[in-house]
Amino acid sequence: MDLTVWRTFVTVCRLGSLSATATELHHTQSAISRQIAGLEQQLGVTLVERHARGVRPTAAGEVFHRHALAVLNEADRAVRAARDVRDGAFDRPLAVGATPSLAAGIVPEAIRRLLEAGSVRWSLLPGLSAQLHSRVIAGDLDIAVVTDAPPGLPQDPRVERRFLGVDDMVVVLPVGHPQAGRGPVHMQALADQIWVEDNDGSAALLRQHAARAGVSARIDLTAADLLGKLALVATGHAIALIPGVLTCALRIDVTTVALVDPPTRGIYTLTPRRDPHPSAALLLDQLAAAFAPVACGALRQAL
Repeated sequence: MDLTVWRTFVTVCRLGSLSATATELHHTQSAISRQIAGLEQQLGVTLVERHARGVRPTAAGEVFHRHALAVLNEADRAVRAARDVRDGAFDRPLAVGATPSLAAGIVPEAIRRLLEAGSVRWSLLPGLSAQLHSRVIAGDLDIAVVTDAPPGLPQDPRVERRFLGVDDMVVVLPVGHPQAGRGPVHMQALADQIWVEDNDGSAALLRQHAARAGVSARIDLTAADLLGKLALVATGHAIALIPGVLTCALRIDVTTVALVDPPTRGIYTLTPRRDPHPSAALLLDQLAAAFAPVACGALRQAL
């Protein structure tokens, strides 16, 4: 397939407009339409649909868009790598994957420490644990930082799994919520609240914790991602369960409260057993340091 057409599709998704895409890519709108139509014909699915203000991806288009971004990013890296070889400066980049909450703080901090010890080219790809596991096996990632939140992590002999630590889940509230600043609270105190979730794993942890407390959690709202989830909390529409490691990276208009006997999730690294990256072991050490007992204790005190 022609990657030029893939770039056109990704641009259409970003701008939401065929005419704006034509302007940015210096094509006519009819040329952009023909490219998208040709791509749809190749795939046998409809990728975009028109609405009053432009176009938006269909469900199939959303899925294809995520993969197309990964392919195009990897293609760009391949071009740079080939040119680096030509220029005598080849250095295999360290490809890192992490779940959204870990990519928001712990992983970038570990990479910063790694870079203090020497220069390393690297990239960071956020994703859910199952997706990252698959990309380690496929050879797209040199290391992934994942969790065992439901549905858990599969056993796979092709992957080396290393346990980093246990993360306590916390409740994020809008500033000014009656429970803000009260310290660890029982789930019963939040039984009348509306909750928002953005993924099945977090929702499962919330339901399990509520069931143990003898109450149910009203998950009435669903967010597309972590940012949307926090936006709904900040504007007072709901409260939410989030990973404790995310606390240091939250927006200023929300706060957190710890739970009594909170739900937890294990944090792990995944690396391929074959052809490990030379810098992967160094990054593993920095990630382990981020989950040392002292760091965990400081996090709990901050809550």
